[in-house]
Amino acid sequence: MNIVRTESLTKKYGTPDQPIYALNDVNLEVAEGEFLAIMGPSGSGKSTLLYLLGGLDRPTSGKVWVRDAELSKLGDDALSHLRRTALGFVFQFFNLVPVLTARENVAMPLILDGVQRPEALHRADDALALVNMADRGTHRPSELSGGQQQRVALARAMIARPAVVLADEPTGNLDSRSSDEMVQMLRQTVDASGQTMILVTHDPRVAAYADRIVFLKDGKIADDNRLKGQGSADQIRDQLSKVALA
Repeated sequence: MNIVRTESLTKKYGTPDQPIYALNDVNLEVAEGEFLAIMGPSGSGKSTLLYLLGGLDRPTSGKVWVRDAELSKLGDDALSHLRRTALGFVFQFFNLVPVLTARENVAMPLILDGVQRPEALHRADDALALVNMADRGTHRPSELSGGQQQRVALARAMIARPAVVLADEPTGNLDSRSSDEMVQMLRQTVDASGQTMILVTHDPRVAAYADRIVFLKDGKIADDNRLKGQGSADQIRDQLSKVALA
């Protein structure tokens, strides 16, 4: 069953005489429980696609469905509610509120959605435990390493039990060790809970953890590959490195 779907999705800038296409007629289906990686060179439309899938931007034309909701038919309030309840976001820069503790940052989406503070904080503690950060709940972001901050960001993305988690270069601001730990955690989340994950990355090592990789070029899907059964992780990484450098 597809949980995310696009039809002729297009985003363009510029003028009618000289349009600049960030995305051009993209048709994509993502199955429930799938871990999809989106790769491509700089300017290929990766982040634009992710933002359109998450309702953070509006397309010039075309449609996006999340579950049965067509995003273009939703008003601002309904779209905000969908983002809070059905979608989780993880970004390259952690976007944590510096004056709040880790558990308060994680609890914030629930509190904004009307959950009472004690219950929201209790659920935040549970979410932090899932990302091995139970002992860092009272620390502020400045007291955490980059990898720890990204774990907090992942816990915040997951706390409302969203249907889909959208991650934009979540390892791009981390060292190699923290990057490996983060993507392993994303993989475990998919495997343990059937979570749907859509991740933008330029790193073949990260993409190799996915079930499937879509390659974008000049705003269009250039290739679509399923990784399961395609060899060992190291072999897949080697293959992806060659494609990324091509």
